[in-house]
Amino acid sequence: MTRTTIKGLLLASSILGTAGLAQAEDVTLTIESWRNDDLAIWQEKLIPAFEAKHPGIKVKFAPTAPTEYNAALNAKLDAGSAGDLITCRPFDASLELYNKKHLADLTALPGMENFSPVAKSAWTTDDGAATFCVPMASVIHGFIYNKDAFDQLGIQIPTTEAEFFAALDKIKADGNYIPMAMGTKDLWEAATMGYQNIGPTYWKGEEGRAKLIKGEEKLTDAAWVEPYKVLAKWKDYLGDGFEAQTYPDSQNLFTLGRAAIYPAGSWEIGLFNTQAQFKMGAFPPPVKNAGDACYISDHNDIGVGLNAKSAHAEEAKKLLTWISSPEFAEIYANALPGFFSLNSTPVKMADPLAQEFVSWREKCKPTIRSTYQILSRGTPNLENETWVESANVINGTDTPEVAAEKLQKGLDGWYKPAK
Repeated sequence: MTRTTIKGLLLASSILGTAGLAQAEDVTLTIESWRNDDLAIWQEKLIPAFEAKHPGIKVKFAPTAPTEYNAALNAKLDAGSAGDLITCRPFDASLELYNKKHLADLTALPGMENFSPVAKSAWTTDDGAATFCVPMASVIHGFIYNKDAFDQLGIQIPTTEAEFFAALDKIKADGNYIPMAMGTKDLWEAATMGYQNIGPTYWKGEEGRAKLIKGEEKLTDAAWVEPYKVLAKWKDYLGDGFEAQTYPDSQNLFTLGRAAIYPAGSWEIGLFNTQAQFKMGAFPPPVKNAGDACYISDHNDIGVGLNAKSAHAEEAKKLLTWISSPEFAEIYANALPGFFSLNSTPVKMADPLAQEFVSWREKCKPTIRSTYQILSRGTPNLENETWVESANVINGTDTPEVAAEKLQKGLDGWYKPAK
C-alpha cells in the first residue's frame, strides 16, 4: 500500500469520524421568557429533570427583563433570531403573535388533553379552533390574613359578606391593626385585588363573563354594579391616607404586621413567606349569602409556545409535551408557590399557604378576569378604565352606578358583540 493510499484512508476515516460526531451533537433549545425570577428554578430543577429523560436535547432558559420582554421578543421574531420556545403572556399579546404566524398551532400536541377549555382560554383563538401555547400557570385571588391578629381578636374566617364586614368592624374597633391593607394610588391594585377578586361572586364567574362578551349582559346590570357597591364600603377599613398608598406600601403594611387582612394575588406568597414574622392564612372571596356558590378568579398567567420558525421543532415539541405533564406541574408549582399548575391533575403543594389557595378549586368555580379576553382590544381599553373606576369608587369620587355607566359607555364606543 502506497503512502498516498494510506494518507487517503486516514483522511477518509477522519472525515467519517467527524461526521459521526456531528450527528451525535446535542440539540440545544432556547426558551424566551420575561420571568427572570425563574432562572434558578429552570437551571436547577426543571431543565435537569427534562434532560435526564431526553438525552440529546439540551435546554437554555434565556429571560429578558419583564418590562422589555414584549418589545425585545417582537424584534427577535421579526429578525428570525428568537428562541425555539416562547413564554406566552395571556390573551391578546400572544394571540397577535399567533395571527402573525410567529407561534405554531399546538392544538394536536400530545399533552394538550391535560388542560380544560378554561385553562386553555388565554391561548386559544376566538373561535376555539386553535390553541397555540401550553398553559403553564395561573394565579388565584383571595385574601391573606394575619393568623395572630385573628387569634388575638377571636375572629373566625369569614365565609359570607356579612361575616367579612363584621370581622373588619371588630379589627377596626380594636385599633391595633389597620383592618385591610390596600391602596388606590396605583389604580390597578384596586381593580385586580378588589373588583376582579370579589366580582365573580356577583356575576357568577364564567357565566357572567361569557354573557358580557356576547352582549347579553351589560356592566350597568346589577350583577356588575353590586361588587362596586361592596368595594365602596371598603373605604372605611383601609386606614388613613390609602389614596396615596402604593402597591409596595400595601405589601409592607401587611408583612410588617400593621394590617390584619390583605386582598391578595397568590403571587404574593413567596415574598410574604420571606418577610412576614407571623403566621398567615388565606380565605376565598366571601359569598353573598350562606349556601351560595363560591367563585374564584383563577387567572391564566403563563403559557409557552413554539416559535413557528424553530429549526428544532420536533425536539421543542418533546419539551412542550413534558411541560404538559403532571411531573412538570408538580416541580414547577412547588418551586414557585403561588403560581399554580393549570394541569387537570391536582398538584399537592408543600407550602401550606399555597395549598390553601389551590384547595379552593375543589369547592369554588374558577373564572378569569372579566376584562382580559376580547373586551380590552379597543379604545378606551376596558382593563385600564376598570383600574380607574375601581379606584374612583373606593375613593368615593364616583358612585358605583356612575362608574358602571362610564365603563359601559366606553365599551359601547367600539365593541359590537356578535350575536
